[in-house]
Amino acid sequence: MAGAVTAARDLVGGHNALMSAQAWVLHVDLDQFIAAVEVLRRPELAGLPVIVGGRGDPTERAVVSTASYEARAFGVGSGMPLRLAARKVPDAVILPVDAPAYTEASEQVMEALRGLGVVVEVLGWDEAFLGVQADDPDAFARRAQVAILDATGLHSSVGIGDNKVRAKIATGFGKPRGVFRLTRDNWFEVMGPRPTIDLWGIGSKVSKRLATHDIATVQELADAPESLLVGEFGPRMGVWYSQLGHGLGSAVVDDAPWVARGHSRETTYQSNLTTPEQVEAAVRELASQAFDDTVREGRPVFRVTLKVRYAPFFTQTKAKKLPGPTNDRERVVEAAVDLARRLDPGREVRLLGVRAEMVMPEEGDPVERTPIRGRL
Repeated sequence: MAGAVTAARDLVGGHNALMSAQAWVLHVDLDQFIAAVEVLRRPELAGLPVIVGGRGDPTERAVVSTASYEARAFGVGSGMPLRLAARKVPDAVILPVDAPAYTEASEQVMEALRGLGVVVEVLGWDEAFLGVQADDPDAFARRAQVAILDATGLHSSVGIGDNKVRAKIATGFGKPRGVFRLTRDNWFEVMGPRPTIDLWGIGSKVSKRLATHDIATVQELADAPESLLVGEFGPRMGVWYSQLGHGLGSAVVDDAPWVARGHSRETTYQSNLTTPEQVEAAVRELASQAFDDTVREGRPVFRVTLKVRYAPFFTQTKAKKLPGPTNDRERVVEAAVDLARRLDPGREVRLLGVRAEMVMPEEGDPVERTPIRGRL
């Protein structure tokens, strides 16, 4: 991990300002990234409600990938059905997803950040952690924003923290185009009274489970006995949620490539699947595609997960651990089909997804990762 930087500590010694500076984690997040890329390509769209999703056709089944701030003002958000978004904003400009254009813009952003001479850990198209040594992290954050703007014309927000958790959460307070610092010193002042769902890594299901224990706020999560959380969530995630209440987390920023845990294939069907035979055929195709993706990784599959969205919009997941890791396509496909046979045969299906989870390399993931909300 030659590129690693550990934050939240004072570096001692050295003969220059860099060596005596404090280490920080910065989280850079592009503002309304996909919509912003589209506006750069079509300047006449500036200031208009722009929605990007699917093939740009609201009569088809698809979800919103992103929306401009003007569209968000009407309640449009990522993951919302495109048809519903179009009803909320009848005058919106609806555009198809153009993944190659976003990939190109993202690469330009990351190169601009690397040009600052810091370690860049890429999280996705539109966000990254920076490992920075600086006496004035706010000034460095502004420098990063300028570098991105000059290179791409895109605006960004930056969260400053003494670890990844605090930096990531801080970014939300800086949006849009701002900078915010969240550290041990102001953690409870800023986050203490806020609901647990505002924490990076806690979604609606976990927050509801916490609420059954009368834990509604970040402060209450921090005050909760760790044993209670372990009893509810298990030894790994229970300890993690306890630490999260205090804003604790990894402070290691590393540019080592992400090691994929698994591969997923998912399809939303324009017409509902109405028979078990249709569902089984679709699952076989998706499972085969997901397996092909794992073959390129060269690691065996040990767990298969099936995601189903029944009409009109109820989503459920089922998982199955295989008897042993396998590189056998048929075993993986049949495991997915077995899960499909457990679905409600009387309900119509609008979406299916299959995930094949792989055994990690013997050396493990070279980067200390932060647990986040699970996704298929």
